[in-house]
Amino acid sequence: MNYGKDATEKRLQAANSRSNKYRSRIFLTFIKTCCVLCLFSVLVISSIGIGIVMGIIDNSPDLNVDSIVPIGYATTVYDSTGNLTDTLVTAGSNREEATFDELPRDLINAFVAIEDSRFWTHNGIDLRSISRAAVGVLTGENRGGGSTITQQLLKNTVFTDWTSEGNNKIKKIKRKIQEQYLALEITKYYSKDEILLRYMNAINLGQNTLGVESASLRYFGKHCSDLTISECAVIASITQNPSKYNPIRHPEENAKRRKKVLTNMRNQGYISEAEYQEALADN
Repeated sequence: MNYGKDATEKRLQAANSRSNKYRSRIFLTFIKTCCVLCLFSVLVISSIGIGIVMGIIDNSPDLNVDSIVPIGYATTVYDSTGNLTDTLVTAGSNREEATFDELPRDLINAFVAIEDSRFWTHNGIDLRSISRAAVGVLTGENRGGGSTITQQLLKNTVFTDWTSEGNNKIKKIKRKIQEQYLALEITKYYSKDEILLRYMNAINLGQNTLGVESASLRYFGKHCSDLTISECAVIASITQNPSKYNPIRHPEENAKRRKKVLTNMRNQGYISEAEYQEALADN
């Protein structure tokens, strides 16, 4: 037998090589096992998540497109000759309906500019806004909401009890999923103009005024068809917070929001720089 130095070193190297191969094999097996377990976990969690979402969707309110309309109109009283003598209003019923032809283009543009800038191109939900809102929640920053005008229409006509959710996050998430699902559904039946009309007749604009026609009569004493650009911006400003941006109770806050609406309208190409400056000067 060869007991020389070289032979001993070769045997040691061979033993180390076999040991290294064994360790490498164990390590690779461990990595493969972890990858399989991770993939399995992802599939299980995804399946559970999809199942939960599908269950929430299945329990969505029945969508009757003809029922997605404003409720709570004011009662008008006429005399025997057909003349208007009185208007009876109770809480939640001060609403007067406008037709689409009566909505000035500037009023439509004001709402779109401040509430849903991609309204004309999305299919009921805005993934970009949803992503931005989700990042805001994770970072603790206020980056705006993810609700489109279509979703807000549903909130005002189908999910009318959403304010009772309070701080219940589970209920809010459930309602938001259903809201997004139904928003996709109603775009199959309604045109953009129809969605806008129903939205603008349903929206709460403060001081028991529901819809843009009632708001126009309440705040400016004129029909919405006669509103100026500045007045359109005033009404669109109220939407986000009807109490905070009430133009009678909090004119300074409304003025700040009005400027934001007008700036958005200019930046999105709805009004010119000259119209922007003129509307800003119109108090």
